[in-house]
Amino acid sequence: MKKILLFICFIVTIGLQSKAEAGKDSSKVIPGHKNLFKINVPALALRTYAVEYERAIGKKIALSLGYRYMPKGTVPLKDQIINAIDDPEVEKQLNNFTVGNNAFTPQIKFYFGKDIFKGFYIAPFAKFATYSAVGNIDFDVNGTTETMPLDGELKTMTGGLELGVQFRLGKAVHLGFHFGPQFGTSEGNFDGKKTLDANEQQALRDELENLEIPFTDKEVTVDANGARVKLDGPWGGVKAGIMLGIRF
Repeated sequence: MKKILLFICFIVTIGLQSKAEAGKDSSKVIPGHKNLFKINVPALALRTYAVEYERAIGKKIALSLGYRYMPKGTVPLKDQIINAIDDPEVEKQLNNFTVGNNAFTPQIKFYFGKDIFKGFYIAPFAKFATYSAVGNIDFDVNGTTETMPLDGELKTMTGGLELGVQFRLGKAVHLGFHFGPQFGTSEGNFDGKKTLDANEQQALRDELENLEIPFTDKEVTVDANGARVKLDGPWGGVKAGIMLGIRF
């Protein structure tokens, strides 16, 4: 958190210095500077690195491409989720898994301010994301706890409309806020290999089928060699961020 605060202070300081140097001309844009590179600062606190490159293609229109990467680790906000749900079974399974993800987000932005990269904007977008997870599912066989390792990916494709506002702190530094819902589809497979007898197969099948995954169709296959969980269904969420950027 200290690193994030230091980064914010550094960017804001650059912006204030740029604004002071610009004086009366600070409202003017440096000619030819049609590029903007931004980073989502709050995401850093969630072990996520989210950046965006934006390119002006008109007086008030820009194309952008965002990339998000979260290396594998514990489930973000795990303690808050556990406290909110208050279910020992959910807590057990969350503690057993590590997750990671990455995503690409192309979009087109329409600005309504006096200039590109400034003021209120709307931006239709598409997002292509991959979520990976590795961990163990615990299941009970006649009073004995056994585990099944699972490893797999969930791929999602969503679209939405981003609403945002962006300010210039100076000629080069920008600060922006955005928010927008997204909806689409998801599909994934999670596999585990382990030799199982008939009792173990039934106990594991029951455990997997009892896992609650909202709004998603789940197909569970268990045999003597292991298990597969196939997921297919709608996907939704919110695209939001506080962006600090450099124009060049």
